[in-house]
Amino acid sequence: MFSIVTVCTGNICRSPMAEALLRSELTDAGLAQRVRVSSAGMSDEEHGNPVDPRARTVLNRNHLELPEHQAHKITDAELADADLILAMTRSHRDQLQRRLPTDDARKVRLMRSFDPAVADSQADLDIADPWYGGSDDFDTAWEQITAAVPGVVSWVEDRIDAR
Repeated sequence: MFSIVTVCTGNICRSPMAEALLRSELTDAGLAQRVRVSSAGMSDEEHGNPVDPRARTVLNRNHLELPEHQAHKITDAELADADLILAMTRSHRDQLQRRLPTDDARKVRLMRSFDPAVADSQADLDIADPWYGGSDDFDTAWEQITAAVPGVVSWVEDRIDAR
């Protein structure tokens, strides 16, 4: 089974939103039985906490949910088992790549690198942490995640077809 892990700081805002949307879109693409999607954080500060209420509002508005979600810090086993690790910021990407053998570091990608509108530009590819802001910041993070997901799905389809 192909494994994707989305990663943000605390695993209560961006990475769970990305996890829920990716699961939905991969299901729509007929890949639910072939791809496992999970999320994790770089920190254990939020360990055991549910999705942030503001992120849950965005998910509910888009008819998505993660009712059993409990935040956790990414483990070495998750890193080793993942085929694709989607980092929300360059800092996350760099930290994750340092934890992996050199040959595996390439499986860590920025989420927004799959958004064709910005992937080849000099734009900041980070998805800013909305935790510090208000609902507009959560909407912006959601829009950035949403713009990247079709590219992720297409990339995964290509990898699965090549197996």
